[in-house]
Amino acid sequence: MLDLIHLMNASGQAVVFIPAVLVAALGLPTLLGFRLPEGLITRLVNLAMVAGLVASSVVLVAMLATGERNVRIDLGDWVAVGEHIASKSNPTLPEQEAFHFAFKFKFDRLSVPFAILTFLLCGVISTFASRYLHREAGFNRFFLLLALFAVGMVLTTLAGTIETLFTGWEFVGISSALLVAFFHERRGPVENGLRVWSVYRLSDAALLLAAVALHRLRGSGDFNLLLGDGSWPQGEIPITQSQALLVGGLLLVAAAGKSALIPFSGWLPRAMEGPTPSSAIFYGALSVHLGAFLLLRVSPILECSFVLSAAVVLLGLATAVYASLASRAQSDIKSALSFASLTQVGLIVAEIGLGLRYIALIHILGHACLRTLQFLRAPTLLHDYHSLENALGSHLPGDEGPFPSLLSPKTRNWLYRMALHRGYLDVFLADYIARPILRMFRACDALERRWTDFLTAGPSRESDVLAAGDGPLKEAR
Repeated sequence: MLDLIHLMNASGQAVVFIPAVLVAALGLPTLLGFRLPEGLITRLVNLAMVAGLVASSVVLVAMLATGERNVRIDLGDWVAVGEHIASKSNPTLPEQEAFHFAFKFKFDRLSVPFAILTFLLCGVISTFASRYLHREAGFNRFFLLLALFAVGMVLTTLAGTIETLFTGWEFVGISSALLVAFFHERRGPVENGLRVWSVYRLSDAALLLAAVALHRLRGSGDFNLLLGDGSWPQGEIPITQSQALLVGGLLLVAAAGKSALIPFSGWLPRAMEGPTPSSAIFYGALSVHLGAFLLLRVSPILECSFVLSAAVVLLGLATAVYASLASRAQSDIKSALSFASLTQVGLIVAEIGLGLRYIALIHILGHACLRTLQFLRAPTLLHDYHSLENALGSHLPGDEGPFPSLLSPKTRNWLYRMALHRGYLDVFLADYIARPILRMFRACDALERRWTDFLTAGPSRESDVLAAGDGPLKEAR
């Protein structure tokens, strides 16, 4: 039994470090100016994914053999500020640092399946991409970002503290945005990558505020202290309904931004600018489910507030209805598949709000595998569809099937326009979120510019001096 425990701990550490080693193996030669051959890159990535899959499977088997349901791996405190003090607001809490950042990982019934799924699907995508991107100028860059994404997924899904989860959350976000802008020689992918990144920033800000609030309420970001020592999905957090509503609302905003739930759904079709392999792994399989994973991890908080649980259910159902309509009006197969994925994500979120934790987990695992296959088959999906239609026979003109529409033609036309324009959510985000924030930042920049110009008695920025065409920079020019 002791040998199994040691094997489980060693395998758990391997699961954490293997993606990081892969990033170093691909990134350091690039920084030093060496270009690795495609064959070597492919072998390194496949080897790392197979090793990670084997290590995570060993952890699962060892947990089943030993009966362990909550295995923790602590890499120690990386930042510790302040002294050990007792919480004055809640004396029952253990003494904690005023602030500490620790890398802790937990293997339980939720994190281990996600780790296995991450290595499995990343391995499939790397094998496909090695042929799909053969002789592409950004071949090495794609696999480096894929490795960085794997690091982010491992950190997020195995996180034992909310700080570790936030670190992985950021890695997933930056790798997603960079892969959307993968074909950076064109303007469209860069603009869409920036749009995806701007929505992710809102999501990240909400998660960061929730982390700060949990630190203030519980004195620590450790999930075992926040949610109890019980194995997932059991757990409890002794906070009031109003506190749960506040923290849970911030976490719901973070989940909505990462999983493209309403009203943040407008960035999802823009993300299809990236290569097909990245669309499959991000917005069909793993990244789009991270919001649902976050809600599963903090599900005890949802149980503290009926209003919060109802909001999760309503948001999930509204997103599912919206995405179902939008998927039927898209003109390209990748956008249609992305909205079809969003439909299922909405249903998964509704299941979480209803307390169906295991059903939601199984739904995520099955849906991720299915969408990966469909996205990889997207270039030939239309051919498959027409073959199936020819085999079954198409509808006659004007035939509405066995269930004629109960809606009037005017209502159907309105729904079609709404679905075709993707619910006008893109315009809503631009007009009511992005532009007000941009105006605020420009106002702050203008205020800073006037203040620095006053202190320096002239243009205080290099760009201002160049624009004015005077000073020593004029001679250098």
